[in-house]
Amino acid sequence: RHKAMRASSLMMMSIVVTLPGSLAITSRLASGARMVGTHAGRSAVRTTRPVWSRPLSAAVGSAAGARTLVSDDPDNNVTPYIEKLVGRDLHLIENHPLNIIKGKIEKYFDGLDQGFEAFDSLDPVVTCTACFDDLNIPPDHPARKVSDTYYLSKDTLLRTHTSAHQSELMRKGHERFLCTGDVYRRDEIDSSHYPAFHQMEGVKLLAEHEVTGQMTREEWLASDECARTADDLKNTLEGLVDELFGPVEKRWVDAYFPFTEPSLELEIFFQGDWLEVLGCGVIHSTVLQKCGLEHRRGWAFGLGLERLAMILFSIPDIRLFWTDDERFHTQFKSGEVVQFKPYSKYPECYKDMTFWLPGDFEENDFMELCRECGGDLMETVKCIDEFTHPKHGKTSRCYRITYRSMDRSLTNEEIDEIQFNLRSKAEEELSVELR
Repeated sequence: RHKAMRASSLMMMSIVVTLPGSLAITSRLASGARMVGTHAGRSAVRTTRPVWSRPLSAAVGSAAGARTLVSDDPDNNVTPYIEKLVGRDLHLIENHPLNIIKGKIEKYFDGLDQGFEAFDSLDPVVTCTACFDDLNIPPDHPARKVSDTYYLSKDTLLRTHTSAHQSELMRKGHERFLCTGDVYRRDEIDSSHYPAFHQMEGVKLLAEHEVTGQMTREEWLASDECARTADDLKNTLEGLVDELFGPVEKRWVDAYFPFTEPSLELEIFFQGDWLEVLGCGVIHSTVLQKCGLEHRRGWAFGLGLERLAMILFSIPDIRLFWTDDERFHTQFKSGEVVQFKPYSKYPECYKDMTFWLPGDFEENDFMELCRECGGDLMETVKCIDEFTHPKHGKTSRCYRITYRSMDRSLTNEEIDEIQFNLRSKAEEELSVELR
């Protein structure tokens, strides 16, 4: 995962919505946002797509696979496996752990009474301009590679972070907002990585009267205003962490993100270890200039909902968030953080696969092929040995594939079938030489 990559308007129908457990009134604007607060009498509207109380069965079944994203476009690398994940919207499912964490964060920002809007239904298909160019991510950045990102065409892709909406929202006049959604990255296979996950982006622009005027980049970074902006960011996020984890020891670590300057990561000491919980920083001057807001200043942060939920709920495997098993879903209730109770541990099965690498081999391409063939039955895929031949210089790797279902025992026959298919496709599509 790359450190730099930390996340259409519709006519609305009016309806009053009350968030479970928070007593907050929400209002969804025509732009797709909700104003969330505790002011009595505020009207509330939402999209025609239910947000807070969509039943689990509808969210898991009907939305998935509703869009056709796989095509014959020469630049399209979206697989049917990924296409089926788009539209699941786990962060909108009531009682789902991701929705619970999202609700707690939104409730905290509601309590600040600073007018934060909430966007949680923006289209995951974005342009390269929005996802990369607007955020100072250079053309040669690894995140743009086809081995790392799902492209629909040369110029459109599945967002790799919710920051892809930051500039568009600021251009439309939104100055304080949270943006939550599903994001997609080609990645390794293990208990903490999945090709689809969920992020929340937060942005706050300072009021115009708080900014003294335009400065050069160097003047801004050395100014008291920049320091005060960073202090406001730190105070806000330290309060958020205390809201989620209780009072904990914290430390700030200098970081680098192309779209913030200075950039920071917040770590907490939790259950005997230091854990990174989010990345953030003062919005880069160039990012604001591209939005026509060179006279404004502000801050932004990004966090992963799965990461927080796995820590707070003690969920051991990221695949569980996507399960349809009621033994998982019935353990959780909106507004409550409880410890997950494992309901089964089915046996694992190992299969090793060894091959000579072609010159243009990308490990993420192999991981993607594994997902296509084995889906969620593959628990981990790990390189356990690498050998370079001293004479001809060719490199061989051995990958150990661990198969384990979360809800049933697997048979040798079905695993052998998956493994045979994977070996055949690896030869044909990746040009590896099996050993």
